[in-house]
Amino acid sequence: MRAVVARVTEASVTVDGAVVGALDGPGLLVLLGVHRDDPSRGDEPVTTMARKLHELRILDGEASCADTGAGLLVVSQFTLYGETRRGRRPSWSAAAPGEEAERVVGAVVAALRARGATVATGRFGADMAVASVNDGPFTVLVEV
Repeated sequence: MRAVVARVTEASVTVDGAVVGALDGPGLLVLLGVHRDDPSRGDEPVTTMARKLHELRILDGEASCADTGAGLLVVSQFTLYGETRRGRRPSWSAAAPGEEAERVVGAVVAALRARGATVATGRFGADMAVASVNDGPFTVLVEV
């Protein structure tokens, strides 16, 4: 599992002209990709990813969402597993199939909420417009 995590002052996801998920203030925008092997790895990667995201100390003053109560906007992003070493057209073969990826992303969101995190989401499989204002900018890659 792979996440691109950006510290943001605001972020939202719009589908068909309607906002379906947004942060009410500073927090983290999480673009979450699921590898084709992740569903077979059980609950451990889900729990680890949720913990890492919630406790990642990249907010102001090296604080985390767990410390401050800042929200996370989680958006499924299969393109994080796009292979671009050959040719000009990315291959998506490393990304998990949609049904499996949806289950894993949902499990990460549920694990974050079980930790007490405030989590907004995009809509899986939809054509989403993601808007954000990066703070810093400060963006990191998290893999489990």
